[in-house]
Amino acid sequence: MSEHQMLGYTPDNTLIHKLNGTTKLLFLILLSVACMTTYDTRFLLVMSIASVILFKLSHIKWHQISFVIKFIFVFSVLNILAVYLFSPEYGVELYGSRTVLWEGIGRFTITSEQLFYEFNLILKYFCTIPLALIFLLTTNPSEFASSLNRLGVSYKISYAVALAIRYIPDIQEDYFDISLAQQARGYELSKKGKFSQRIKGMAQIVFPLILSSLDRIETISTAMELRRFGEKKKRTWYSQQPFHKSDIAVMCLGVFLTVLSFSLFKVNGGRFYNPFQ
Repeated sequence: MSEHQMLGYTPDNTLIHKLNGTTKLLFLILLSVACMTTYDTRFLLVMSIASVILFKLSHIKWHQISFVIKFIFVFSVLNILAVYLFSPEYGVELYGSRTVLWEGIGRFTITSEQLFYEFNLILKYFCTIPLALIFLLTTNPSEFASSLNRLGVSYKISYAVALAIRYIPDIQEDYFDISLAQQARGYELSKKGKFSQRIKGMAQIVFPLILSSLDRIETISTAMELRRFGEKKKRTWYSQQPFHKSDIAVMCLGVFLTVLSFSLFKVNGGRFYNPFQ
């Protein structure tokens, strides 16, 4: 099952794993805001490189995220193409100049300004996606719940989110178990089978997977009711960790980078860095 695991918490002894869950959540929020609001290519490029380095330091294995990365890649390509199809010269409007690289057909021209704008969009993916995956795969779900609660989110909502993350690996395990059972009955679901056969086989997996998930939900909800979950206005957390010097340093770094991102608005005269002026 470890070869198929996706978006499941994996214990390790790296510096990132040792950080407090609240620290990682705040850092993710601050950097996401900083990277999403600015279009300063220099800042986005540095943050993209830093995110990839942090991803490497977290010891996350490719098989854990391969499906998610492929899905995000397809979505990103579709988004970039849609931006161009609906507004092929939006970059020209933003940067106030027009450098034609290919005249194209009709309004579909290729300009340096449009390519530069879409390059910034790609950098935004590289800035935020690795950080989000790092947070999900290096943070204990229970600690994640306590982190949300520390930030003022109701502990009921926090616990619901943590449960959803915690049982993603279990749902995957059920999926692969049902898949192996179907293959034992003669259904070809591997890459050797035809695409239509694999789609039909996957459809036959979904129904028992839904039933098993509903059984799990009923079991968990009954157990929580028996333990009078939600009876009190507050609760304590078993996995909550204290803050250390490294946590304070990381939070200060997140605040500094966010302030730097907003200060570039004044330097650039807006959100966009314009190298064409």
